[in-house]
Amino acid sequence: MKARVIILTIVLVCCAVVVCGCTSSPTSSSASASGTSSTTGSAPTSTLTTTPTDVMPSDQAVTVTVQEKDYNGNIPVVFNGGAGQGNVNSIKVVLTRVDGTTDTETLGSNTGDTVNLVGTQGNGTYAGESDRVEVYVTMNNGQTYKVADVLRQYRSRSGSGE
Repeated sequence: MKARVIILTIVLVCCAVVVCGCTSSPTSSSASASGTSSTTGSAPTSTLTTTPTDVMPSDQAVTVTVQEKDYNGNIPVVFNGGAGQGNVNSIKVVLTRVDGTTDTETLGSNTGDTVNLVGTQGNGTYAGESDRVEVYVTMNNGQTYKVADVLRQYRSRSGSGE
């Protein structure tokens, strides 16, 4: 009887360890490291993909909205504020265009601050392709969170036939 209880306990502990390992959230250190990479003129990227964003603690949470790309290829990014607004040290916005080129802009930390990114227009070789926008918020304690990672596709004017 004791052997059954011991074996059952070991099995339950092993199952708990496996389940905890599979459901843990990613660390934010990998997100801050991925924000520093850039392309160096290599072959054009035909398909960009996004990665998961970080969850900020509720007392430090802020939001940033990456708006839709307009017909000129502009992508507005707006700081919305939040509970942690007073703790924001910097906000970095990284645009990766479909051709592999990147731009990095700094967004202000006042509610309503906006930065306009110049993305790919929908003409020529990359028509209909999406640009990637990543937003990284660094807090006063040095912690960096990726709060947005989205693709924005070119929107043409309706009724235009080239």
